[in-house]
Amino acid sequence: MSAATEEILEKLKSLTLLEASELVKGIEEAFGVSAAAPAGGMMVAAMPGGGGAAAAAEPEEEKTEFDVVLTEFPSDKKIAVLKVVRAITGLGLKEAKEVVESVPKTLKEGIAKDEAEAIKKQLEETGAKAEVK
Repeated sequence: MSAATEEILEKLKSLTLLEASELVKGIEEAFGVSAAAPAGGMMVAAMPGGGGAAAAAEPEEEKTEFDVVLTEFPSDKKIAVLKVVRAITGLGLKEAKEVVESVPKTLKEGIAKDEAEAIKKQLEETGAKAEVK
């Protein structure tokens, strides 16, 4: 290891848990990355003895990330749906109009179930139909 790498490693060893947590958040924001473990079989390949067959027999984990898809809306409610889509996505008027006019269209991806259900409810209150996938 280089001297710079060793120096960083020593500094990391001296951090408290709170400081380490703040460091992780700072790195995630600065570089646009996530420290979360990747979904899929990455850990299976790293397990001693292969572990592939045993891991394949385990049940799948519960889904934690959901997508909200606008599937349809009544034409007389287009403006109301457009307003909700703009609020949800933060898009400008022109972009939101293009989204609404190209249904079915995914509005939000990789969000928590509670947030997805709340967005679906907002859309349905305007008369639109939406799905959480």
